[in-house]
Amino acid sequence: MAAMHRLANRVRRGYLGNADLPLSGYTAVLGVYGGLVTAVGLLARATGRRPPERIGLPDVVLLGVATHKLSRLVAKEAVMSPLRAPFTRYQEPAGLAELNEAPRGEGAQHTVGELVNCPFCLAVWVATGLAVGLVFAPRLTRLVAGTLGAVAVSDGLHIGYDAAKQHLERVSEGKGTT
Repeated sequence: MAAMHRLANRVRRGYLGNADLPLSGYTAVLGVYGGLVTAVGLLARATGRRPPERIGLPDVVLLGVATHKLSRLVAKEAVMSPLRAPFTRYQEPAGLAELNEAPRGEGAQHTVGELVNCPFCLAVWVATGLAVGLVFAPRLTRLVAGTLGAVAVSDGLHIGYDAAKQHLERVSEGKGTT
């Protein structure tokens, strides 16, 4: 055990140099993710559930849009800030009901702060959850994913509408071209 600890420290020092990254926290998060995926796989086997042989393009698109929306909602939306507050510190508004936050604390608190503050990082967890949903509750998963997809489409329409409205206002004031 002591030899493993020395090896881990040597690898850590060799990788980080003078940088300050919570590699042990990242290792813990990877362990939790791997443990959850393994547990779900064992549960699926024990209950006779089988993953689909393949995921069709419509499900890939649906889950992709839903993953984007849910990971962005959790990581950036102002209304979700109470869930991130134990792990992040508010910095500033980021426009369109989103916030910029930074991870806070040390160890696990900081690592979770990085995870819940990053839509790209959360996307892996969200997509895995949705994929698990396809195995255990495909109809409900498609309903939830479809709802999130509808919200994502609506977001795009709101942004497009606002951009068009601003453009027309600039044109009517003589500040733009048609």
